[in-house]
Amino acid sequence: MTLDFHRLLAEYPLETLLQTIPTGLFLVDTDLRIAYWNAEAERITGYSAAEAVGRHCDFLEGIPCQEGCGLFNEQVQKPVTGISCSVQHKDGFRVELTKNIDLLRDEHGQVIGGIEAFVDISRLKKLEDSLRGAVAERTRELELEKAGLHSVLDGMTDPVYICAADFKITFINRAMRDIFGDINGQICYQAIHQESGVCAACPLPEVLSGRVVCRERDMEKTGRTYEIIHSPYPVADEPTHKLGVFRDITERKAAERRLRQANRELDAFVSTVSHDLRSPLTPLIGFAELLEERYADQLDEIGRESLGEIKVTATKMMVLLEDLLTLARVGQLKTPEQRVNVRLVAEDVLLELADKVVERQAKVKIAPLPDVRIPESLLNDLFRNLLANALNYAAEQDPRIEIRGEEFTDRVRYRVIDHGPGIPAEEQDLVFEPFRRGSSSRGVSGTGVGLATVAKIARVYNGSAWVEQTPGGGATFVVELAKVED
Repeated sequence: MTLDFHRLLAEYPLETLLQTIPTGLFLVDTDLRIAYWNAEAERITGYSAAEAVGRHCDFLEGIPCQEGCGLFNEQVQKPVTGISCSVQHKDGFRVELTKNIDLLRDEHGQVIGGIEAFVDISRLKKLEDSLRGAVAERTRELELEKAGLHSVLDGMTDPVYICAADFKITFINRAMRDIFGDINGQICYQAIHQESGVCAACPLPEVLSGRVVCRERDMEKTGRTYEIIHSPYPVADEPTHKLGVFRDITERKAAERRLRQANRELDAFVSTVSHDLRSPLTPLIGFAELLEERYADQLDEIGRESLGEIKVTATKMMVLLEDLLTLARVGQLKTPEQRVNVRLVAEDVLLELADKVVERQAKVKIAPLPDVRIPESLLNDLFRNLLANALNYAAEQDPRIEIRGEEFTDRVRYRVIDHGPGIPAEEQDLVFEPFRRGSSSRGVSGTGVGLATVAKIARVYNGSAWVEQTPGGGATFVVELAKVED
């Protein structure tokens, strides 16, 4: 069916249309007296049509209308749209409006009046003012925070800079200026690192995603080594800048190099001495056993006791030298390419110590253990020392021994738990030192090197070793190791 608009308009009076539109509307004659006032105009101003029609429009106290109405001003081109103004509501408060105005003409083109259409934007205006105030207040807060941060950074002795996503430096502190000069506004990789393009390992993309990145870098300009901590700035879900803090670690790196060299020399010395001393011990023990076997009946009691003492002392020295060789070897082995089955290692150690297990009637339980990329021989040394320790000092009192493991995001933790006499709190840190043995070790053979080897393995793999009290009594030895990335 085709819609006949002319017939529809004829049947649907214009008055009805004007009274239903959601826009305030009034008509004025050439004397600016109101000739028509619709329902939305009543709602917006509070004045009914009966109160408004016939009155001069200035009763609305329009601003800026009272300063000069532009409706019949020939200098103002019609129609005029989007004018902002306000009028006085019947109840005394101001109503903010946006309006359009135009002239009304008769069929001969003569101006016979004007029309104004307006919309109440008071609520929108209040929201806008509130939002503008909140933005202004937050801007002031951010400026204060920024000024405070800059003041703190400027007082730091570490060089600091801030750069934007386009690599342009937006702030440097006094320490940074003293080294690089006034590089504010320059490109960071050019001004700081003398690179023609973005640095190969630039941390900016990671930092802008919210991560903190720590890098070491040698600076040609100063001849120093720095640890640079790159942080998101401001600290928010979507940072826009990167904060870089330079920490001079030149002396620390030199000390680390000297310490590594000293450790290498010490390990080499221990290894050499242990090997050289072990060589004469083998024939010494062999000859003692030969004398005991062939000539024991020809010796008196003192001679036989002396011969036995030679064998025992030489054997102890051999064990000590073996332990020292093991200690010296830690850190010199190559990291395996694949993870080692740690539970299988622990089970092999248990078989190796089977005689001691049977002797002590121990009940050893091995739980699932996380695998790691650490040389199998070191894992053997670690579990051998810990399990032998539990068998020697705890199993006679309580045969239960447990080996457990835990895996975390960046590390693993192994526990060897016994239920023996435990270790006094004042001795718990000392037992990991070389040649230091606890008070409970009296009458138990040992060299005092085994737990020191465990602690060194932990340190080499960026971990630590400690002892805790087992609930209900006993000692729990804990070894934590950093994961070696696959």
